[in-house]
Amino acid sequence: MLSDLGNLYVIAAPSGAGKTTLVKAVVDSLPSITVSISHTTRAKRPNEMHGVNYYFIDKAEFERMIAHGEFLEHAVIFDHYYGTSREWVQETLAKGLDVILEIDWQGHQQIRRLFPDVVSIFILPPSIEGLKERLIKRNQDRPDIIQRRLADAKETLSHISEFDYVVINDDFMKALHDLKIIIEAGRLLCARQMAKFAKILDNFAKM
Repeated sequence: MLSDLGNLYVIAAPSGAGKTTLVKAVVDSLPSITVSISHTTRAKRPNEMHGVNYYFIDKAEFERMIAHGEFLEHAVIFDHYYGTSREWVQETLAKGLDVILEIDWQGHQQIRRLFPDVVSIFILPPSIEGLKERLIKRNQDRPDIIQRRLADAKETLSHISEFDYVVINDDFMKALHDLKIIIEAGRLLCARQMAKFAKILDNFAKM
């Protein structure tokens, strides 16, 4: 039943917009919600852990998983594969937990075809200058990669109208507040509430 299933949320943003930090704060502050851990072929960064930040696998294993239909969505981003486990998402939603997918606009398009009711949110950085400053400060990429990320931001922003909501991450606490409102509102959608409270509605119908 619809009332027994969790909601699916997609949150996308240009690199450096603060998406991952916001998602962690949302998961830490709301009950019954979790974030999907993607598989990737990129190298693990010093502060990352396998099975916590990503599942780090090689290209051959990733392509085997594609061939066996094990991903809900997958994409190539900055020369590396990223993908979302089909089995994990379906099992988690079936437990009644909400699931957040941190994916790009390509993944969002694929997910929208499979889950038309997905709630999608775009995190917008306050300015291109602010985005560049964040990318430099996090000290994860070479200057040429930072330039590629800034160029990619333009392509990413061209898909903003495909999303249901836009949250600007200028003030972190305000952005977190906005995200929480969107997620909590998703839990109160009419179709979900009608399924959840069907017995109450039936009793009113019999009056």
